[in-house]
Amino acid sequence: MTPTSTPSVSPAADAECLALTRGLRRRGTLVLSVFGLLWAFAGASGTGSATDAVPVATEIAALLVTAGALHLGYRKGAAPSPRNVDLPRKWARDVGIVNSVELVAIFAVIAAANASGRAGLVPVGIALVVGLHFFPLARLYDQWQYRWTAALLTLVAVVGLVLYAAGLSDENVRVVTGLACAVVLWASAYHLALRG
Repeated sequence: MTPTSTPSVSPAADAECLALTRGLRRRGTLVLSVFGLLWAFAGASGTGSATDAVPVATEIAALLVTAGALHLGYRKGAAPSPRNVDLPRKWARDVGIVNSVELVAIFAVIAAANASGRAGLVPVGIALVVGLHFFPLARLYDQWQYRWTAALLTLVAVVGLVLYAAGLSDENVRVVTGLACAVVLWASAYHLALRG
């Protein structure tokens, strides 16, 4: 039996795929770490007034963690990703659709929570929307670690909902939800920066 040969890939196509993989890795690190920073600032806002020691210290720590992720993601000489991404057809269009639906859903969550007099549910609802939107992104970006990002953010939303239902103050729900979402997003950013 003669072994079947796989079609050869031209060096130019291989270089293009490697560049795309590296670019998506860096962009993912940037987006995840910056949104982690925003969630940390949202969480810190529930710990006191803007000039109190706890929110200021939290925000400084958040800036340092974000800067570390960005440094790792964009450093020269970073090890290449262990594999090249295998993107589905029309992946960019589908990512745009997923992100557009996410944005509309976030505005709907904010409007519904405020209209119902339950503004404390805004961070919980946004965490749920953001978590759910990572499920299709895992496939579209061929980054299967986004599945655990999705699952953990969804879990954070459920915990936030339970805490809200248990009567925890809006500020405390915002602290727990915001900081937990930040940790999940930073963990994903560091994973992407270090492991690809």
